Amino acid sequence: MVSLPDRNALIKPQPRKAGWNCYEFDTTGRLPAGKAMIDKLELFLALAREKHFGKAAEACNISQPTLSASIKQLEDQLGVMLVQRGSRFQGLTAEGELVLEWARRIVGDARSMRMEVRMAKQGLAGQLRIAAIPTALPMVHELTSAFHVLHPDVTFVVRSRTSMEILDLIDNLEIDVGITYMANEPLGRVSAVPLYAERYVFVTADPKLFAGRSTVTWAEVASVPLCLLTPDMQNRRIVNHYLAQAGVEARPVLESDSMLAIVSHVQAGTGSGILPEKLVEMFGEGGDIRSLPLVEPDASQMIGAVAAEREPRTPMIDALLKCAAGLAGKLRQEPV
Repeated sequence: MVSLPDRNALIKPQPRKAGWNCYEFDTTGRLPAGKAMIDKLELFLALAREKHFGKAAEACNISQPTLSASIKQLEDQLGVMLVQRGSRFQGLTAEGELVLEWARRIVGDARSMRMEVRMAKQGLAGQLRIAAIPTALPMVHELTSAFHVLHPDVTFVVRSRTSMEILDLIDNLEIDVGITYMANEPLGRVSAVPLYAERYVFVTADPKLFAGRSTVTWAEVASVPLCLLTPDMQNRRIVNHYLAQAGVEARPVLESDSMLAIVSHVQAGTGSGILPEKLVEMFGEGGDIRSLPLVEPDASQMIGAVAAEREPRTPMIDALLKCAAGLAGKLRQEPV
């Protein structure tokens, strides 16, 4: 049985500068032994995320010896080994994995506290970090624009990531909110707000292909050279699933993890595509590009905003999820 200090012992208050990623060092460049436990947990989170001492030190803007010394101090304070050491990082020990879960909770709570105090003094301000699956990127501006109207002092960073990467980023406190699929694959412990249903259309630049049709079946498009996302993307797994339901398999002539690359190849006539309706609306139909709704089955997947399941949430995350819930009604009323 692993014995660790209780949570109150870990979060004993210590004087520090404001800002969760500010570290104070002595004249030798080392983190003082009496420095706040929160700072050491922040460094431990960085090491667990990067899985490399040098990269973690660089991410925290400190030297590698300083990082190593801080992790050793944390191990001494907790009385357990956290990291399997060798010539390089070899992973976390069983105790390290347990401390990692506590570190995420404690650091998350500490950040929430600081943000709530700052908000009480100056209102909601700062940077909001969002990661979205590629197919949802066309709608992110609707969420950020609505949020900016309510909170003009907030800035945004928007990243394109796979659904699995989004969950990892949430777990590691690297983003505030993810925009991803709600039900196709397990989400784990998150708070979720459904936004809209992603529907699929067949897109082609070939004027003769399915000419005069108003719809096309999944079985029919399998016979056409297709430009599709790579198999590591959840959208591709969804497309494969619906093709399999129709008793067929895809014949991709091109695979990419970039929606822009797929659209540009479809426009060039390299192949046709199976794309989310909102993405096609964003690029628009121009020239010889046509889109046809896919049927048999008439498929859709719910897209939503997700955040770590933590109470209390940071004021920033809480405000964004409330904004998402308000936007959801508008998105669902849009004509299909």
